[in-house]
Parts: sequence; C-alpha cells; structure tokens
Amino acid sequence: MVEKLAIDGGPRTVPEGIIKPWPWITDEERQAVLDVISDPGGWLPAPYGPRPDPRELLEKEWADYVGAKYCVSASSGTSALHLAVAAAGVGPGSEVIVPAFTFLSSASCILHQNGIPVFVDIDPRTYNLDPNKIEEKITKRTKAIMAVHLHGLPADMDEINAIAKRHNLVVIGDNAQSQGALYKGRKVDALSDISACSIIVGKNLSCGTEGGLFVTNNEEFYERAKRMREFGEVIRPGERRVYNALGMGWNYRMTFFAAAFARCQLRKLDMLNELRRKNCEYLSKHLGEIDGIEPPYVPPDRTHVYFFYVLRLKMARLGIKIPEERDELGLNPHAARFRTAFERALNAEGVPIGQWQTVPVPSQSVFQFKDGYGLGCPWSCPFYTGRIEPFYTPVKYRNEDYPETLKLIDEYLMISRITPPNDIELMKLYVEAFRKVFDNIDRIKEISKTVELPWPFTRRQA
Repeated sequence: MVEKLAIDGGPRTVPEGIIKPWPWITDEERQAVLDVISDPGGWLPAPYGPRPDPRELLEKEWADYVGAKYCVSASSGTSALHLAVAAAGVGPGSEVIVPAFTFLSSASCILHQNGIPVFVDIDPRTYNLDPNKIEEKITKRTKAIMAVHLHGLPADMDEINAIAKRHNLVVIGDNAQSQGALYKGRKVDALSDISACSIIVGKNLSCGTEGGLFVTNNEEFYERAKRMREFGEVIRPGERRVYNALGMGWNYRMTFFAAAFARCQLRKLDMLNELRRKNCEYLSKHLGEIDGIEPPYVPPDRTHVYFFYVLRLKMARLGIKIPEERDELGLNPHAARFRTAFERALNAEGVPIGQWQTVPVPSQSVFQFKDGYGLGCPWSCPFYTGRIEPFYTPVKYRNEDYPETLKLIDEYLMISRITPPNDIELMKLYVEAFRKVFDNIDRIKEISKTVELPWPFTRRQA
C-alpha cells in the first residue's frame, strides 16, 4: 500500500527539529570572537594595536592552504570578485566571458568596472562554463574569462586556461561555492590568474557573517587589489597613512570578527568537506536508484565539495510529457509546475529542497533592458559603442543562446542541508522521503495542475 503524502495530511518523513544548522560552531569559534570583543583596541592594525591583525593572519593561512603567493581579504565575496575584475584591468569597452548559469555577482562585478558581460552556455553534465562554446564569443574586446566553480565542482580549468593563453586573456576564478575543491590534485583557487571566493555564513568556509578572499600569484594584481580595497590608497602596515588616492577604490575591508571566525573554520575545512562528500555520495548512490532522478556528475579528475546537492528530475522517464513552450524569459511553465509539485511534496516531508537560480543571468532585467547605471550605461559607453573605436558589434542577450541553461532550470532541484554535523542517518530519511514521493507519482501529477507559479512566470519586472 502506498503511504499517504505529508502534503495530503500523511505522516512527515523527516521529523521536525532534527536538521542541524550550518555552520557547525564550536567553543573554538565562540572564543575567537570573544577575544576580539574583549579587547577591540588591541586588534587595531600596527602601529596602533599590540596584537597581530587577524585579517592578515587569515590572508597568509588561506594563501598557504590553496597554494598561492598572495591573498587579500575583503568584506564580501562580491567585493573580492570586484577586486579581481578590477585588478585584471577590465574597464570601459572590455568584454568578459561569463557562464549563463551563475549568481548575479559574476556578471555585475563586470558592470561595476564599466565592462560588458558576454554569456556562454554551460556544460550539460557539470553545469559549469562549457569550454567548447567560449571561442565563438571571443572578440577583439575580450579581456578575461570568468571560470565559475559551481555548486562545489571545479570547472574544466585545463581547457579554459589553454583558450585564455591562445588569446592572451586573464582567467578569473569565481570560487564562491567550491572552497577546498581539487582539480587534478590542486586546490581550485590557485588554477587561475586571479581567484575570488565568498566566505559568507553559509559557505563551505564560513566566517559567520560576510566576507571574501582574493588570491593570485601575480604581484601586480595583488598590489592593485590592495589599493582598491582601501579607497585607492597605498596603505602599508607600520607606516603612517598619507590619505592620497592613486585611483578609484572602495572600502572593502573585512571585519576582525569575520577573520577570527574564519581562521577557526579553515583549520577544519578539509574534515568538514569530507563529511559533506560522505553524505552526498550516499544520496547519489541511493537516489540514483530511483527512476526519474539524475544525481550530480563528478568527473574522475576532480573532487566535489557539495555547497549544494543538485539533482535533475527526468520527467520523461516518469511518463510526464512536457510541452515545449517558453515565455519571454526562456522558461517553460509546464516543467516548472511539475518541478514545483515535487518540491512542495518533498518540503512537506521535511526535505529542505528547492531552487536557487530561477532564471538565466542574461535573462534578468538589467541585461534585457541594458540599463545598468541609467542612460544605457555601460552598454552605451563611447568606448564600447564604436564612437571611439570602430569595431562595434553590440552584444545581444538572447534566451535561445543558452539552451543547456534553460534545460537545467526546467529540471533541477537542490538539497541544502547536507552539511555536518548532519550525517548519514539524516540522508537515509531524505532518501525515504524521495521514495515516498515518487511512489505517489500520480498524485504529484494532480498537484502540478493546481500549482500557481510565482514571478518570474507571472510578470516581467522592469
């Protein structure tokens, strides 16, 4: 007999209150933060305070961990990535290759420098930038390639670096979701000319609040990033500040509290990532046995650190026929209704599952209307339009250029609480919930008919 779904009043599979939060905080992190609070003046940078700056200690420890020469701490992952884009020399008229499926910051940091994001579709198995589609988007304006290591899985760095070398481009690594991941035995942060990551509270490496880290082996990039982090000034430890901005800069400094917390988490990062892997490998083994579920693919030459556990619903295998109809954002409302029905049924069973990105980044309004700063900037910049240089071909953001991204959004769901101290016992309950929902596939089909879709399906925001 098929068990009644929780969404219909049946028993819930995952009991309330048993899922433990992330980050996993111990007395070590609490004491580190208390040390900063107890003597805030003592942590001021030299020559004002007697103690070593925890931000500088974190920078050295992170650089050593990933195998890079230089690290610059920042106030967030977005600010670290902005420093990376700026340090790479992206400016008015520059184009940067970016994957169509990523977080907005991968592209918006380019806009901050008056550069133009040029989007490329993703690999259908890794969901990272597809190297085979990069060169057709390279122009005389292209300055850099942004390799985003999504969900915890490194991108195809050998292929991306080879393309960049052929065209004399800078490779910027966006490692917001893959701290500690390995590509052919090396930490992914050290595999690009510049790399930036987020260590916001929910990341694999957590600072308990907002924070980011920039790394490079290039001294020139390093010095640029340091200046831009602090108002465009050259500020050296132990020397009096002269308050002279050499160029544009921002206040992107990390807090002492974030650095102190992150240093504790860094010492445990490999252990915590290994626990994530064990949880997710269990899920892949058992969810992969359910017809209609495709677990994440992990190439044999790299490790996955599972910021999210991303699976795909293969509805055709379940006898669900999805009409090929797409709206102005490129989204299929029929696929979305079935996916949402699965999501709501699993949520009712206690599984923390859903989507993060719901539209391709190039389908977002800022790119469709090309009005980042107002008056069409930066797309209307004379250094881009050809009023300064003659080789102007305006970039277009067309949904049909990113078919694999659209297919992924149709089908994917992600489980968020695969993090320690949660363990295999919780993963077993997740699998049990999936089996229960898939045993009730006819009921899911009925629920899908009543799903009312939220934005982005109901209206276009201008």
